[in-house]
Amino acid sequence: MSPLAPVDVPLVFALLPDAAVTKHLSRGVQSGLELPPQVALARACVAYDSRTAERRHTAPVRELLDEAMRRFAADRFAVDGWLAPRLHATLRLTRAEAADSRLWNHLAMIVAPDYVVWRHKGADTADGKGIATAARFSGPHYTQTFSRLWWAAELFRDGHDYRPVVTACRLQDILNTTLRLDVIDHRPTAQAMIHVIGGLLDTGVARPGDHVNALSSAVNTAGSTLIYDVLAEDPEPDADELLDWIEAGAGEAVDWDRLPEGPRDGRVKRASVEALIPLFEELHAEAPLRKRKSDKGDGEPEASVPAPRLSGVSLAKPSDSVLAPDQRA
Repeated sequence: MSPLAPVDVPLVFALLPDAAVTKHLSRGVQSGLELPPQVALARACVAYDSRTAERRHTAPVRELLDEAMRRFAADRFAVDGWLAPRLHATLRLTRAEAADSRLWNHLAMIVAPDYVVWRHKGADTADGKGIATAARFSGPHYTQTFSRLWWAAELFRDGHDYRPVVTACRLQDILNTTLRLDVIDHRPTAQAMIHVIGGLLDTGVARPGDHVNALSSAVNTAGSTLIYDVLAEDPEPDADELLDWIEAGAGEAVDWDRLPEGPRDGRVKRASVEALIPLFEELHAEAPLRKRKSDKGDGEPEASVPAPRLSGVSLAKPSDSVLAPDQRA
């Protein structure tokens, strides 16, 4: 564990309300100079049903995060692609369970606050120590330290194949911008975007983040998931396969040296992805890139592409009605 890791990590996860985080998240915690008040936070927690405790063990997640900090000590920004699929395969949640911010609060404030600081702490300045912003401890699903990785793995995986997730995590702009879009819930759209973005990254294109943001804006503006559904069919994943996968291995450690396998709940139809790739390549070619000072040469403020409609991924999807394994009859 890191030098300022919690000494008494609880055996199982619990649910920590947002209000408790707000009350006890100090600048000392955000800068890594002190631990959150573990006893006070524990009192505020809501326990999971006792029937689910068997698949809520914290130890495999804590060990995974310790390994992540060890492996990526020299480059913390490269950790996301390694950690996202392994965190997803270790926790094994339904989308409904992952939509509960209280779980991520517990992980960030009680189980691994040191990881949050290690991964997201800003640089020290003359005004004081750098901090990890409050939203990294408790915030939107696309910003909070752990939920952003889980949702990246969930939305960009191709059935059991986590390789697209690794590509998605190669660039922070994908997690910061693309992950927010409503259209990413349409699986062929997500896979087609990753195909185009992966190609750009492989060619070593200059300013890749600007290209990702321009493509994300263009794809989001071009149409809704309803239109993309017409262009590229996306059958519902197999809910039973997902629940069987959750039941079979939740709370167990995954292999650190090879990519894990996700649920075999159905891969995206290749024909659906191929139907969208040419459209997205055309949208990218026509999307305006942000103008920078160095481009204009006159010191004028940077111009930006039109802002994407970032209304957020809808967490109440048809598949969210799936019950957790312990709730099935």
